[in-house]
Amino acid sequence: MSGEVDACRADVWLWRARFFKTRALAASFLERGRVRLTRTGQQHRLDKPARPIKVGDQLVFALGGRLIAVRVVGLGDRRGPAEEARTLYADLDTGGPATSEAAT
Repeated sequence: MSGEVDACRADVWLWRARFFKTRALAASFLERGRVRLTRTGQQHRLDKPARPIKVGDQLVFALGGRLIAVRVVGLGDRRGPAEEARTLYADLDTGGPATSEAAT
C-alpha cells in the first residue's frame, strides 16, 4: 500500500503554490467563494478551505486584477521556494508553468 496522498486541502494547496502569503488569507479567499474548481467536467465553486484539491483539477480565480487559470499537477509536501511552488501547477492560458505572486 502506498503512503502517497491523493488530495490536499484547498487553502493549503493555494498557500503551498504561493498564491497567498498565509493560509489564513487563502482560507478567507475560499470562504468568499472566489475559486471555481473543474473536476471530471463538472464545475463547483469552492466555499470552504477544507475542500479537497486533487491532481488534474482545474482552478480559476481572480487575484490582483488578473484572472488565473491553472491545472493542478502536484500537491507538494511543504511550502518551498518559488521554483518548487511553480512545479505544483500548469498555466492553462499558455499550457506551461505559471508564475505566482503572493497576495498582500
